[in-house]
Amino acid sequence: MTALTRFLRRKPKVEQPDEAAGPRTPVESAAVDISPNDPLIAYFQSATGAVELDGLELESPAKEALKEAGMKLVVPLISQGELIGLLNLGPRLSERDYSGDDRKLLDNLAAHAAPAVRVAQLVRQQEVEVRTRERIEQELRVAQLIQQQFLPKELPNLPRWQVAAYYQPARTVGGDFYDFIDLPEGQIGIVVGDVTDKGVPAALVMATTHSILQGDAPRLVSPAEVLKHANDRLYPEIPARMFVTCLYMVLNPETGHLRFANAGHNLPYVRSEGRVTELHATGMPLGLMPDMTYEEKEAVLEPGQSLLLHSDGLAEAHGPGDEMFGFPRLMGLVGASEGGTSLIDRCLNDLHSFVGADWEQEDDITLVTLERSAAPPSMSASASNSTHTLAEFTVASEPGNERIAMERVMEAVKELDIDKSRLERLRTAVSEATMNAIEHGHHNRAELEVAVHVAASDEDIKVRITDHGGGRETPGEIETPDIEAKLEGLQTPRGWGLFLIKNMVDDMQVSSDEHTHTIELSLKLKGDGHGS
Repeated sequence: MTALTRFLRRKPKVEQPDEAAGPRTPVESAAVDISPNDPLIAYFQSATGAVELDGLELESPAKEALKEAGMKLVVPLISQGELIGLLNLGPRLSERDYSGDDRKLLDNLAAHAAPAVRVAQLVRQQEVEVRTRERIEQELRVAQLIQQQFLPKELPNLPRWQVAAYYQPARTVGGDFYDFIDLPEGQIGIVVGDVTDKGVPAALVMATTHSILQGDAPRLVSPAEVLKHANDRLYPEIPARMFVTCLYMVLNPETGHLRFANAGHNLPYVRSEGRVTELHATGMPLGLMPDMTYEEKEAVLEPGQSLLLHSDGLAEAHGPGDEMFGFPRLMGLVGASEGGTSLIDRCLNDLHSFVGADWEQEDDITLVTLERSAAPPSMSASASNSTHTLAEFTVASEPGNERIAMERVMEAVKELDIDKSRLERLRTAVSEATMNAIEHGHHNRAELEVAVHVAASDEDIKVRITDHGGGRETPGEIETPDIEAKLEGLQTPRGWGLFLIKNMVDDMQVSSDEHTHTIELSLKLKGDGHGS
């Protein structure tokens, strides 16, 4: 009926006398608008041919409007039993009435014109749909570009922490976002949020929220104050029926201390020895109501514990039977998995098994995990209060990165008064120990990082190299490799690396727990030692 109404709104031409010239000439009349519920349309739907308006007894505003426009005869255009338009005619130039032959000619014309008009209408409708689809797809591309620009380009590098994140937008593009913000005194702000609605409006609100948080967090620091200020700034500007759920926390990486506030977002999960707890804090979503305050809570992530922040795209995904994946299922996965990338992989694998191959993602999925590595034990009783840290860094577990670790250790100790030949032995030991961590501890998985700590006292240098391959056996007395014994199977084929490391330094200690594996190298500043 929409197409028909547009068709009927065309201005009909009427033949009226030209007072100056005498003969009739066509002139334009006013547009005739026929309402879809006008009885004239129902009449034309059932008419079998041309209809003379003067003889039509029907109470119809449209009929009167056509007559006022000068119309005398109307020929309905019918295609497949549907009224698709009207052929409107004014009086004949000869001033005679329309004859039977005229009507027959008009009926034949209508029979041929109706299918052509219908095809034209369908083509026009298709063109409109194509343009609409292209506009929507363009909006989605713009929204995705906005989101990608505001997602962090890299994850923070925190010693003794494993940080991982995953973001997958739905086709319709929601407003999920996450971020890491550098704060004073070495603290870091962690944000996960979700904007209601889809497309460009949600992406623009996300970008605005992100900019507010980035500007306020370093200045205010307090999670409750940051969210309150963000709400005050968003509320006057946010579009109707839109709001932002947001969780903001401040982490002290040295102590694991957390301060957090929640603006209506999903609760974070904390895993400790297989047990999962939720971090609760109350607060309304951002932009929903003015003058809101937010509860601020505290917690501590102990060594070995992990944290998951998430949006609702995963938990609210539906399977083939319309069953929801659910928050209890997600919580169970957190309890059954280590943190970091292994937790994210486990969640995604279970999700894909649950929803099946034909699943169409309904909402954005955002997962952010933090895992605090178990603290390596103090490995040498000779350490004293005079020991001070020279360097602390991590390297990705990629082949060849042992050279990076080696050079950074050498850079850290270059000012110390130590014999050049002994430094070369330390260089070799660091390289071998780091390579061992990369290959055997992390199996060359680049997302896992080897932590290196360099310290010095008045007597010696200590280099501690830690990986996340916990649970490995610690060697007892390292026997001298015997090539003949190894070939005969009397000695393990391995052991060359540890033997080399031990003989490059003055002391080597190896320890392992459930989560980490550590080698500590000691080299005396003075004297020959026994390394050779």
